[in-house]
Amino acid sequence: MNKIEIYSDRILDIIVSHLPSVVMAIILLIVGSWLIKKLIRFLHNRFHRNNIDISLSEFLISIVNVVLYVLLIISCTSMVGIETGSFMTILGAAGLAIGLALQGSLSNFAGGVLILLFKPFRVGHFITSSNNVSGTVLKIDILYTTLKAGNGTTIYAPNGPLANAVINNTSDNEIRQAEYKLNLSFDTNIDEVRKIILQVLVSDELVLQEPKPVVLVGSLTDTAIVLQVRAWALNANFWPVYHSNYEKIIDTLAANDIRLPATKPEIHLINSSST
Repeated sequence: MNKIEIYSDRILDIIVSHLPSVVMAIILLIVGSWLIKKLIRFLHNRFHRNNIDISLSEFLISIVNVVLYVLLIISCTSMVGIETGSFMTILGAAGLAIGLALQGSLSNFAGGVLILLFKPFRVGHFITSSNNVSGTVLKIDILYTTLKAGNGTTIYAPNGPLANAVINNTSDNEIRQAEYKLNLSFDTNIDEVRKIILQVLVSDELVLQEPKPVVLVGSLTDTAIVLQVRAWALNANFWPVYHSNYEKIIDTLAANDIRLPATKPEIHLINSSST
C-alpha cells in the first residue's frame, strides 16, 4: 500500500510540476493556430490582389501552412519537456535525402515558380524556345508546361529547362511583322517590282498601313538580287496575311511578266593531272 501511495504521489508531483507547461503549450497551440489562419487568409487576399496565378498561390500557401504548423507543434512539444533535438535531426536528414532524390523535380518546381511569377508567356500564347519546344501554351503547372504543337500533338515541357531557355513569344505583342524574301534576276526593274508588291499589300485591308509596308534590297548573291518584303498585321491576322499575300505577290508578278528565277545548281569540274 505504501508503494502505491509513493507512486501516486510521484505521478501527482509530475503532473503538478508539468501542469503550467502543459497549459502554456495548449495556449500556444490555440493562439498559434489562430495566427496561422489569419496569416493564410492574408496571403490569399494578397496573392489575389496581385493577380498571382491560382496554382502557384495555392501551392505556396499550402507549403507555408504545413511549415508553420510543424514549427508550432515542435514548439509546443518542447514546452512540455519533450526532447525535439533528435526529431529535428531526423527531419533534416529526411529533407536532405528527399532533396537529393528529387533534384530534377525541384529544378522543374523552381522553373515553374519563375514562370508563374514573371510570366514570360501565358496560356494561349504561341512560343518557341531555344531548346526546340514550340507550340501554343495550354496549361502551366508547377512542374510542367503543356503545349499544343502545330501538328496537333501535345507537348509536356519540364519547367526547369524551359525557364532557362530563350523564349520567342510571338503572341505577346499586338502586332507582328510578316517578312518575305524574293530572288530576282539582275536585269529586273526593282522600282517596278516594288510598286507592284506595295500595291498588293496596300489593297489588303488586313495589312496595317502604319507601320507602312516596305520593299528593300536585302542582299546580292552570285545569281540573284534578294528582295525583302516587310508588312505588319494584327497578331490575330498574321497567318492569313502572310500566306494570302505571298500567293498574291507571286501571281501579280507573274501576271506582269516578272518571273522569279529558279535556283540552279552550279557544277565545277576540276581537272587534276597525275605526275
